[in-house]
Amino acid sequence: MSLLSGTNLSYRIGDLSILEGIDIEVKPGELVGLIGPNGAGKSTLLRLLTCVEQAHSGEILYEGRDVNELSAEERARRIGYLVQGAKAYWPITVEKIIGLGRIPYQKWWRDASAEDDEKVLQAMKITETLAYRNRIVTTLSGGEQTLVMLARIFATDPQLIFADEPVAALDPYHQLHVMEILRDHARDSRGAVVVLHDLSLAARFCDRLYLINHGELHCAGTPTEIMTAENIAEVYGVKTRITGDAEGVSVIPVSRLGDHHP
Repeated sequence: MSLLSGTNLSYRIGDLSILEGIDIEVKPGELVGLIGPNGAGKSTLLRLLTCVEQAHSGEILYEGRDVNELSAEERARRIGYLVQGAKAYWPITVEKIIGLGRIPYQKWWRDASAEDDEKVLQAMKITETLAYRNRIVTTLSGGEQTLVMLARIFATDPQLIFADEPVAALDPYHQLHVMEILRDHARDSRGAVVVLHDLSLAARFCDRLYLINHGELHCAGTPTEIMTAENIAEVYGVKTRITGDAEGVSVIPVSRLGDHHP
């Protein structure tokens, strides 16, 4: 059974079609990548899959159940969603904001349990944010705040993580680190869906890719199947050099193709 599936998903704003007829599946143990040009509809698709927005047509199933049948508490426990450019707005410590990830398991009249504390500590270790646990989160850099907000999701211990451009503000070390921990999370009965613009990271870390263009699914498959010079030229309008080695596929943009506008 699929961990999550969306069938014939469409979304419009007035008469403007943002997404049309999208089918997507996340199997247990998979890290799924959403790729495509700016404005293709990737972030909108994440919002539909996480119930932040409602699709105008189509069906979303979570382990065979209509996702709308899940209670708010169930969704909060099972699904973690890192928005694009995630940052904190409250001047509280890093440890406290990560601790907010445990709210779905807590009652308002009870203090945090030993299990809550352990999950928060584990999340800080996974994301390498333990060193600044006592820092005020708003004093951190944008990249550091992204790691903190990701740690808050790991503290929830969700089955399925959605992350919208989680590596955009990070240096190469932390880009690799984030992709590694998302891939490690997507083991056994768990999964993750990530929006990426770095095609090499997408090719090297994701099990399957969905290439979206102008709100429609251009193609889906393994990185080797999707990362072809033809697909990238047609969707992105760029010439690329694609190489492969034991660590996976690398995609290097070389030049723009004439007046093509994705």
